[in-house]
Amino acid sequence: MISKAFQNIVTQMGEVFPKRFGIADSHGLVLAYNGTEPSEDIVEDLVNAVSHSEKLLFKDGFTIRTLSNNPYSEYIVYVEGTDEISKYCCNAVAVAANNVRHYYDEKYDKTNFMQNIIFDNLISFDLHQKARELHVDCEVPRAVIYIKVMNGAENTVYEVIRNMYPDKERDFVIRIDTSNIVLIKELKDKVSSEELEAIAQQILDTVNGESQHQAVIGLSTVASNIDELNNSYKEAQIAMEVGKVFEEEKNILSYDKLGIGRLIYQLPIKLCELFLQEVFQKGDITSLDEETILTINKFFENDLNVSETSRQLFVHRNTLVYRLEKIYKLTGLDLRKFDQAIVFKVAMMVHKYLLSSPMKI
Repeated sequence: MISKAFQNIVTQMGEVFPKRFGIADSHGLVLAYNGTEPSEDIVEDLVNAVSHSEKLLFKDGFTIRTLSNNPYSEYIVYVEGTDEISKYCCNAVAVAANNVRHYYDEKYDKTNFMQNIIFDNLISFDLHQKARELHVDCEVPRAVIYIKVMNGAENTVYEVIRNMYPDKERDFVIRIDTSNIVLIKELKDKVSSEELEAIAQQILDTVNGESQHQAVIGLSTVASNIDELNNSYKEAQIAMEVGKVFEEEKNILSYDKLGIGRLIYQLPIKLCELFLQEVFQKGDITSLDEETILTINKFFENDLNVSETSRQLFVHRNTLVYRLEKIYKLTGLDLRKFDQAIVFKVAMMVHKYLLSSPMKI
C-alpha cells in the first residue's frame, strides 16, 4: 500500500522538522502522520480548501498543498503552523511524497498501466510482463468508452464516472484533460453494440443528472484481449471525430455504425478534393442555396420519391421537378437516377468532411 511508503517518509522527515504534519487522500483519510492526527472535520476542511489549487495555502493554522497529479489531485500534505519552517516542511514533504507516488504508480497502479496501453507506450513483451506483475487478466473482453464533455467541467464529470465505476481492479477511468475522459470497461462477455450503447446512455443520463453537463460518447468495438485495447481506443476516437461531422444530432457514436462516414474519414484530403472536382465539373457544390440543399436532403430521406418529397415540402410536384432540373443544370447530376444520386450523396458527405477542417494530409 502507498500509505506505508508515505508513512516511511513522514517518520524520517519527522526527525528533521519539529512540526506535526501528515499526508491525506482526497476523501479526507489520513494515510500517514506524526504526532497527533487532526480531527476528521479539520482534515476535510483542509482537503476542500486545496482541492482546486496546486499552490501553497493556509487554513485553520495549517500549511497545505496538493501532490501534483494533474488533472486530478489524490493526496494533500498538511503541516501545523504557517511560519517559514512550516512552509519549507510542507514543500519538502510534497516533493518526497510525489517521487514515491510516481514510483508507486509506475509499479503498482493498474489505471496508469491501462493508460500506457491505450497511449501505445508499451511494447507487447513489456505489456504482458507488466500485466502478470499487476495480476491483470489479459484475455477479458473490454470496451473503450470515450466521453467528451461539451462545456468545462473541472473534476465534476470525472468524479461522477469514478463513482459509477468504483472497482479499480476491473474498470479504469482515465482523464485525458478537462474535457475528455476515457473509461475502459471490463465486460463479462462479448456484448452487442446495442448493449454498449445502453451502458453509454446510462453514463450520459447520470452525468447530466448529477453534474448538469452535456456530453458526447464515442464507443469502440469490443477488444477480445488486452493487446487490442490500443486499437479500441483509436476506434472510440474515430467514432467521436466522424460523428462530429456526419452525425451531429447524436450523442452516442458507435465505431461499427459509422457507415460510409468512416470510409470517407480514412481518405486522404487530396483525394477528396480531386473527387469533388471530378463530380462537379459544371459547377461547385457551394453554388447551391439553402433551399436547394433542403430539397436534396428531403429527396434522399424519401428514397428519391418525387410525390412524397413534394408532399413533405408542401410544394407542387412540378415545383420539385423544376428544382431537380435546376440542380442538374448546376451540377450535371440528375438526382432522379439512382447511380447519380449515390454519387451526389457521397459528394455532399465529402464536402461536409472537408469543411470540418480535418488535420490530415
